[in-house]
Amino acid sequence: MATKTQIPNDTDTEKPNGESTEERCSVEEVALVVPETDDPTMPVLTFRAWVLGLGSCVLLIFLNTFFTYRTQPLTISAILMQISVLPIGKFMAATLPRKEYSLLGWRFSLNPGPFNMKEHVIITIFANCGVSFGGGDAYSIGAITVMKAYYKQNVNFLCALLIVLTTQILGYGWAGMLRRYLVEPLEMWWPANLAQVSLFRALHENESRNKGISRMKFFLIAMAASFAYYALPGYIFPILTFFSWVCWVWPHSITAQQIGSGYHGLGIGAFTLDWAGISAYHGSPLVTPFSSILNVGVGFIMFIYIIVPLCYWKYNTFDAQKFPIFSNQLFTTTGHKYDTTKVLTPQFDLNVNAYNSYGKLYLSPLFALSIGSGFARFTATLTHVALFHGRDIIKQSRSAMKNAKLDIHAKLMKSYKQVPEWWFQILLAGSIVLSLVMSFVWKDDVQLPWWGMLFAFALAWIVTLPIGVIQATTNQQPGYDIIAQFIIGYILPGKPIANLLFKIYGRISTVHALSFLSDLKLGHYMKIPPRCMYTAQLVGTLVAGTVNLSVAWWMLESIENICDVDSLHPDSPWTCPKYRVTFDASVIWGLIGPKRLFGPGGLYRNLVWLFLIGAVLPIPIWALSKIFPEKKWIPLINIPVISYGFAGMPPATPTNIASWLVTGTIFNFFVFRYHKRWWQKYNYVLSAALDAGTAFMAVLLFFALQNEKVELKWWGTSLDHCPLATCPTAPGIKVDGCPVF
Repeated sequence: MATKTQIPNDTDTEKPNGESTEERCSVEEVALVVPETDDPTMPVLTFRAWVLGLGSCVLLIFLNTFFTYRTQPLTISAILMQISVLPIGKFMAATLPRKEYSLLGWRFSLNPGPFNMKEHVIITIFANCGVSFGGGDAYSIGAITVMKAYYKQNVNFLCALLIVLTTQILGYGWAGMLRRYLVEPLEMWWPANLAQVSLFRALHENESRNKGISRMKFFLIAMAASFAYYALPGYIFPILTFFSWVCWVWPHSITAQQIGSGYHGLGIGAFTLDWAGISAYHGSPLVTPFSSILNVGVGFIMFIYIIVPLCYWKYNTFDAQKFPIFSNQLFTTTGHKYDTTKVLTPQFDLNVNAYNSYGKLYLSPLFALSIGSGFARFTATLTHVALFHGRDIIKQSRSAMKNAKLDIHAKLMKSYKQVPEWWFQILLAGSIVLSLVMSFVWKDDVQLPWWGMLFAFALAWIVTLPIGVIQATTNQQPGYDIIAQFIIGYILPGKPIANLLFKIYGRISTVHALSFLSDLKLGHYMKIPPRCMYTAQLVGTLVAGTVNLSVAWWMLESIENICDVDSLHPDSPWTCPKYRVTFDASVIWGLIGPKRLFGPGGLYRNLVWLFLIGAVLPIPIWALSKIFPEKKWIPLINIPVISYGFAGMPPATPTNIASWLVTGTIFNFFVFRYHKRWWQKYNYVLSAALDAGTAFMAVLLFFALQNEKVELKWWGTSLDHCPLATCPTAPGIKVDGCPVF
């Protein structure tokens, strides 16, 4: 019989120097959900795990890459494969031969026994690589898409493959070197992982029947309900995605529709009854701590309900009334879309004379202010982490974690052979060398010189740790995409491709590092041997990156006019809204350049002050937490997360964020406080079920109906009945379909 290792939950051990080390995890959510036992005899990287893990990785990367080009992009989470592989794994355990084989002295079996939880976890680690590449973090493919589809650049496939793989492996190198700070400490609890832990337990643990409905049965019921329901917003009744009733009450008022539109306005009064819409941009609200939800809510209310209305209607800031109040498009001074082809040279540089003749570039007011919030968020993150976590980081650096608190999970993991840091350093060095080689061999394609690459690596190294601390404690990831592009835009103006590449290596490698770190924490919670984790993540990365680029390349070559909204049929699903924002960013920061927009004489120059404001704002919060240490709520005021309340817009809409806030408050405040036993048993299971049911139905709808051009046309299939929300309100501006004031 397999043995289990368990450390008593109610004891504390004493170090020789008298420093107490805590046994149980002090984070209540973790203590309620994560098991505090381990069975080190469980096989992990089995034949079943390799087959199902690689299969899951390839399938997810294909689906996620495919869907990311669509008008309503869909990220299919690893939970879909997490559910699907369970019956297959059990079937393989029942049918594969148990005979032992020998290969070069290595003895193994195709079937080492029952399909176990650790095999299931390692399969999910493979699958997560498919999500990281093809889903919400598909930035390197975004750059390739912008180069090919928007700039019509004839980029080499091998060059593109190096871009995709080196950014991922670079991130893996950062992750390995930051494990001691962002995985092992008990305070770094990575809230999003608790949904997967809860689901694993529901799928594998037997529960006594006298405690109400089992988690497995609850999951199946909730998933079935989610699956059936998503047929409404996903196909039959899409208006449920943006329910903007204000526009029905005032069908002829531009102002009312600007206020009430859920798709093109401030979304006041609008809501979504679509789980995909609720979780699209900030992830599942059920797995985000309420303190984080509250911080995001404060920032959202300040921005959407106070700052944007004042700037638009009262002060007409940045000539705001010439443009839609909310849009991801770029505009001329007359309110029309900005045609970048008129200011682009054949070498993909800025034609300065053409730019001076054509005119300045303008942004919608909400888009401009969202960029400004990114300035504040970057400096606020650095200040916040330095003040609130700087002492711990320095202490961990000096002691190499010897004197840090170890909870029961860290203690149980000490029984496994660790991964030497030089394994990660080799990957990091190799990725850097290949990136530099690429900058020499394809210098005309990538535009970014070798010193720009080194600068990007240095920036990523500086910011990955502070941003990781924020994500590991709040489930929110403050981005600094804008800062990376702002910096290189000043250094290399007029070079949009160089700007894209600097963003990938200076910012997106951080995104991938944090994705890897999150998976490492999942392995930490589920007691997966570190060397098995290393193998699965590295192989999954190489496979996913290759398939990711291959699928994207095939689509870019085979779908006519993909991403070109003006040339596509009006009902075409291939409008690429995610990549349109990437293209806009390359124009703003690379082609036109921050000096023309934010420098002396630039229309948006005053937004630069937000760098200073962001750096200063965390200081009084930190000072108050020291003056009043008994007030435990003061340190929970998190300026970077408050500024995250208006991050991601566009492509996120205010309705997406508002509905996320309401849902998260219901479950992580009211249910957590008044029905804690229900929350402990079912909250994360419900989150997983909603994800899985929605994903299954979305895939079924596409391949069964939408791909076959079987489409419904009626009042309820329109996303947003607010046609005037995109109209300007300044006198004399003429735009098709809009009245002239």
